[in-house]
Amino acid sequence: MVAISLMIEGQDGLNWSRWQRLVTEAETLGFAGLFRSDHFTNATPPDKDSLEMIVSLTYLADHTQRIHFGPLVSPLTFRAPQMLARQAAALDNLSSGRMILGLGAGWQEREHRLFGYDLGTTATRMARLEEGLEVITRLLRSDTPVTFEGKYFQLREATLLPRPQRPGGPRILVGGNGQKRTLSLVARYADVWNALYLTPQAFHERSVALDDLLRQSGRQPGEVKRTMMLTLLFGRDKAALEQQLEPYRKRPELSGKSTEEIVRTLGLSGRCIIGTAEQAERVIEQIKAYEAVGVEELMMQWFEMDDIDDLRAFASSVFPHIA
Repeated sequence: MVAISLMIEGQDGLNWSRWQRLVTEAETLGFAGLFRSDHFTNATPPDKDSLEMIVSLTYLADHTQRIHFGPLVSPLTFRAPQMLARQAAALDNLSSGRMILGLGAGWQEREHRLFGYDLGTTATRMARLEEGLEVITRLLRSDTPVTFEGKYFQLREATLLPRPQRPGGPRILVGGNGQKRTLSLVARYADVWNALYLTPQAFHERSVALDDLLRQSGRQPGEVKRTMMLTLLFGRDKAALEQQLEPYRKRPELSGKSTEEIVRTLGLSGRCIIGTAEQAERVIEQIKAYEAVGVEELMMQWFEMDDIDDLRAFASSVFPHIA
């Protein structure tokens, strides 16, 4: 059955009290994993609390026993791959193999400008991601010293010690939908592919394309786990869902529509799982539509960090039917 994990936007007001509560709830409620974004701040003001990613995951690793976890995803524009590999290996060892290292090319211009990092063009970011994946996988998977001379990163007889307890180190996740560059990097380097905001049909088409790329790379389709990130809009009742829908009512394409029309439109958009505990069967149908096309895990993007009641309602009304 499809696994359900929780995904938190770390730049959107995440602090220690919220993170500690979310870690406890994710472990207790039965979520398969807990993931979080890796940003300094938001793409647009206002700036909010933004708990540092590696430090927060270290707390999670030491305060849970079951859930897997990781960044979704860390950009190699401000994360040096050499250090990130070292940190990820340590977190994987600390958690007895539950770390998943999610990697991406970076996209947010504002945080790079504010904190003095060069985001670069799309071509530059993808080239840097490719080099970074080469550096990280070599460091994690080679028991002998590694030398690498790239445009962006260099290694000269480098060895990570202690060696990862898991052979090959933590699983590598590559996030993105791009069929030309991203999926080819998934095929070459990743253990997990994370798509985002796709309809089941669109996911299926890209998954088939990934199968072909894997075979071309000498790998089997089953070697890469298929996952998807979607926003979760869920209320314990209609009134609770109405509150979550308020920001969406401001969108021109949804203005003036009834709640039922908004729910239907968003449900068909490929961007979210939406519903209430009172109509949990509709939510379960949406989840199973993704399972039917090969999604093995859904990372549910939860914006309401303080809304634990609706998170609990989701777990109690949905998990018994998909476990």
